[in-house]
Amino acid sequence: MFEADCPWPSLDRDLVAILRGIRLDEVEPIVGVLVETGFQAIEIPLNSPDPFVSIEKAARLAPEHCLIGAGTVLSVEDVSRLDDVGGRLLVAPNVDREVLEAAHSFGMVTMPGVFTPSEAFSALKAKASALKFFPASVLGAKGIAAIRAVLPASTLVGAVGGVGDEDFASYAKAGVRAFGLGSSLYKPGFTAAEVRERASAAVEAFDRAFDRA
Repeated sequence: MFEADCPWPSLDRDLVAILRGIRLDEVEPIVGVLVETGFQAIEIPLNSPDPFVSIEKAARLAPEHCLIGAGTVLSVEDVSRLDDVGGRLLVAPNVDREVLEAAHSFGMVTMPGVFTPSEAFSALKAKASALKFFPASVLGAKGIAAIRAVLPASTLVGAVGGVGDEDFASYAKAGVRAFGLGSSLYKPGFTAAEVRERASAAVEAFDRAFDRA
């Protein structure tokens, strides 16, 4: 009943870099250091400058096994444009069945945003690949754990919004397996060196939280 059309792939670490506001000239250096430090999923929100051009550039730069795509996807038209530029990951702040169906028709991995049990089950019925609990900092690890308890055991649960690497351990205990990192990882104007330092810290924290250190 809840089997995803396009399951979440097996990544070394379920960390999604959210590059909101990234400029075209930043794409190559920022994506480069993220891949080098171990990130295999990168989201460029559509409210960034020239998002589809940036996604196309990132998709060309990243290795084949990396998931490159868009965030804040709100329409079927945007799904089509995302496919045109080679995007394979669709992240949304909400659950829109038409958007998810369009994404699945293109073979995209999907991660819609949810906050309540009703939204979570609606997303699963729409064959979402994973769930993005957002804003996670409002629900907290305990809130997500309570909802996680009634979801199918195979559901991949992610936490996004106000979550940094210092929170990984408590969320991992709540059943969260994936994390989306935005401003704690990247803000417009950050240098590649700054992003590398933050990405390395996130990778190390993830490995500790999941006993991989």
